[in-house]
Amino acid sequence: MVMNKILDSIKTYVVIAFGLLINSIAWTAFLLPHQISGSGVSGIGAIVYYATGIPMGYTYLAINVILILIALKVLGARFGIKTIYAVLLSAIMLTVLQRLIPEAVVKEKFMSAILGGMLCGAGLGIVFTQGGSTGGTDIIALIINKYRNISPGRIILMCDVFIISSSYVVLTNLESAQRIETMVYGFVTMAIQAYTLDAILSGNRQSVQILIFSRHYEQIADQISTTMRRGVTVLDGTGWYTKEPQKVIITLVRKHEASDLYRIIKSIDKKAFITVANVMGVYGKGFEELKR
Repeated sequence: MVMNKILDSIKTYVVIAFGLLINSIAWTAFLLPHQISGSGVSGIGAIVYYATGIPMGYTYLAINVILILIALKVLGARFGIKTIYAVLLSAIMLTVLQRLIPEAVVKEKFMSAILGGMLCGAGLGIVFTQGGSTGGTDIIALIINKYRNISPGRIILMCDVFIISSSYVVLTNLESAQRIETMVYGFVTMAIQAYTLDAILSGNRQSVQILIFSRHYEQIADQISTTMRRGVTVLDGTGWYTKEPQKVIITLVRKHEASDLYRIIKSIDKKAFITVANVMGVYGKGFEELKR
């Protein structure tokens, strides 16, 4: 049991590292070489780099350290080791990859903005699905939300718009038209990143309700409970054609877990009858928390 928890923790941190790597590659290979600004503290780090030449990872780390210290004082110890781990690893990856990738992978600026936004969203989505956080504007949103009745999503959006818009003032080495163009590309990147992130998080939360009709219902129910650790309810029914009593298993799993469930059922009863239905939402232990 203890070994399983350790392995699960290791897997979580490895997956978070993979997500951070994707996010770092998006910045260093697609956005930075074209002087495209993005959202969050990463966007601030990028703008500082464009203006001063200071590596993005340094600014990213410095700002996040300050924000985490303020948050610990204002909000208390609400930030776990995952946030600190993600911030430190991101800073290292950004610094190292910025040296290893000196030129843009894709020369076309608009395509770089699209690919960079997609990879940023995918990387952050992977981190968030593992319960991780990259700090930054998330912390600012929580601090403001403590004192003002403003939704965190709106605060983050306002911060991102301000950060990207500031690139027009900071990038004085470019002509006015080029600065406007760069700012527009920044908003394109932000929009694509938000869409990709939402798609990944929504896909990860999608659930299905499965009804299983089988004479081997006890074995199937036990396997679902022990192997997948999902709740199972066994209902009494009647097969109207045969007029015989029938047990019906009902369970709810994440959409990406359905294939594992099918394998369990097939290994026990290949003739089992199964129905699958998408559900709008599932609230309770193991799924979403019911909020006001």
